[in-house]
Amino acid sequence: MSHTFLEQLWIARYVIINGVGVTVSISLLAILAGSVLGVFVGLALVYGGIVLRLIVRAYTDIIRGTPVLVLVLASYYVSAAVGLDLGPFSAGVLALAIFCSSHVGEIVRGALQAIPKGQTEAAKAIGLTFTQTFTSVLWPQAMRQCLPAWVNTAAEMVKASTLLSVIGVAELLLRTQEIISRNFMSLQFYFLAGGLYFIVNYGIEHFGKYVERKTALPS
Repeated sequence: MSHTFLEQLWIARYVIINGVGVTVSISLLAILAGSVLGVFVGLALVYGGIVLRLIVRAYTDIIRGTPVLVLVLASYYVSAAVGLDLGPFSAGVLALAIFCSSHVGEIVRGALQAIPKGQTEAAKAIGLTFTQTFTSVLWPQAMRQCLPAWVNTAAEMVKASTLLSVIGVAELLLRTQEIISRNFMSLQFYFLAGGLYFIVNYGIEHFGKYVERKTALPS
């Protein structure tokens, strides 16, 4: 049986590599887009006017309370209904980026609000603008607090990418299911897929720890 599995693995090697590549690509794009949007969401929640805060608060609460699968299906089918020509890949990235942004927004909000107000007042006292205060005083401190939670969110995006198989995105899970449909080796190939997902998330975790070390304050 082991020999047969290795033979089937060799036959399916390019299919698996392609699936891993699609999974990594979707996850990376969703994490990057969601993180950028999430920073603006967090800023709006902390520094926006009351109307903007209410709108953004409703956005984060609705998105965080909606299952990712529903967001994926909505991004694909609703976009087509309103005339947007989004393919499965683009719709999947959009859905995951929106979901990621709501979580990153809350992470950024919590990190900014944890910084003592005295630091902002001190920056104003020496004549710094809000942009200078944010980039030089607030953001470096907030980023250090955000990193652990951001790594968890990034790992969740990789796992959530498995849901994109329902709209036909040829990511790792769908490719694995296609392979199993030909050789019926469910246990072996699902274990393999699980191991590959673990490797991707393990890499994200260690990248996060590397950034934490680089941004840590000297003791």
